[in-house]
Amino acid sequence: MHTLWPAAERGGFQLDWLDSHHTFSFGEFYDPAKISWRHLRVLNDDYVAGGGGFPFHPHRDMEIFSFVTEGALEHQDSMGNKAQVTPGRVQLMSAGTGVKHSEYNPSPTARTHLLQIWFMPNAIGLKPNYQELTYTEKDRANKLKLLADPAGDNGAMTIRQAVRIYTATLEKGKSLALPLAAKQGGWLQLIEGALTLEPGKVKMAPGDGCAIEKEPNLSATATAKSEFLWFVFD
Repeated sequence: MHTLWPAAERGGFQLDWLDSHHTFSFGEFYDPAKISWRHLRVLNDDYVAGGGGFPFHPHRDMEIFSFVTEGALEHQDSMGNKAQVTPGRVQLMSAGTGVKHSEYNPSPTARTHLLQIWFMPNAIGLKPNYQELTYTEKDRANKLKLLADPAGDNGAMTIRQAVRIYTATLEKGKSLALPLAAKQGGWLQLIEGALTLEPGKVKMAPGDGCAIEKEPNLSATATAKSEFLWFVFD
């Protein structure tokens, strides 16, 4: 069973420095039919102009995953962490009992493109935590690269929820199996390119999401060079 969440149906807003697209209800965008999917609560697709950014603001009881596809995002938080997230370097912040952070585009001219994705944690009131992971293009070329899971397997970041986060790129004409057990759910978020999901011949364009359940023989075929994220929920 596939449920396509088209990019054109997202909410969002624009500022002089920010073009933001929201798959789920967030900020001033509210749709009672688009609150969350399984443990996935926020999926924001943001373009941040040079010098723009979010000043210090608080979070709590949320797993916040940042994925940059273009440019850089400068992060600073109340735990003392300071870093730049760039393509090939991802970040996971567990807000727990409370943390403040800021995020800025450090370039005065070049834009930053990022996806900021929030997962509801498996418990509240946990100690805040911060993690980073780097990978190469070879790590995800025509295959899945694990970025985070509950156990931190194979060097992955440890997320406080029963979800596994993968990234992959597919060359045009290549296919990739996306295994999904009977009770699991999967979410595919297409960042660039064009994909067809089988079975069902579900066609996806950039910015589209697709929620998938009860599809044990799922695969994705690239009809153009593609980049995507794949989340598996137990």
